[in-house]
Amino acid sequence: MALTHFDGKGDAHMVDVSDKAVTARIATAVAWVKMQPETLRLITSGETKKGDVAGIARLAGIMGAKKTADLIPLCHPLPITKASVEITPDEDLPGLRIEATVKTSGQTGVEMEALTAASTAALTVYDMVKAADRGMEIGGLRVVLKDGGKSGRYEAQ
Repeated sequence: MALTHFDGKGDAHMVDVSDKAVTARIATAVAWVKMQPETLRLITSGETKKGDVAGIARLAGIMGAKKTADLIPLCHPLPITKASVEITPDEDLPGLRIEATVKTSGQTGVEMEALTAASTAALTVYDMVKAADRGMEIGGLRVVLKDGGKSGRYEAQ
C-alpha cells in the first residue's frame, strides 16, 4: 500500500484532493483519561478550583478540531460543519471517556479533526486536575467511525 503523503521521490507533500468529489464526511474518535477514584469524584462533584472540567475540556476539544490544519503539517484546512465532544464519567476505568465527532462536506475526511478533538479534550482534563493527580494516564485514542468519500464506511470492531 502506497502512503499518500509522500511523492515518488519519498518527499512529504500535501495530497492533491482537487479531483475528489465533495461528499458528506463524518468521523468519530475516542480516548480516555484514567485517574484515581478520588480525582474522578472531584471532577463529577464540581469541586475543582478551576471550574467545570468536562465543560471546559469539551470546548477545548471543539477548538482543537477547528485548529487541526494548524497543528498537523499535511492536513487540509476544512470547513467543519459540526464538532461535538461528549465526556462521560466511568467509575470502572476509573476516569473519563471522551468521544469526538466531526462533520464536513468536502473533498477529504475529518478523521484527523476527530482525533485532535479527542486528544485536546483529554489533555485539557489532565491540565485542569493535574494538581490533584499527576499520575493520570491518557489512552485509547483511535478512530471508531469514518464515513464518506471514495473509501466508504469504516467502523471499528
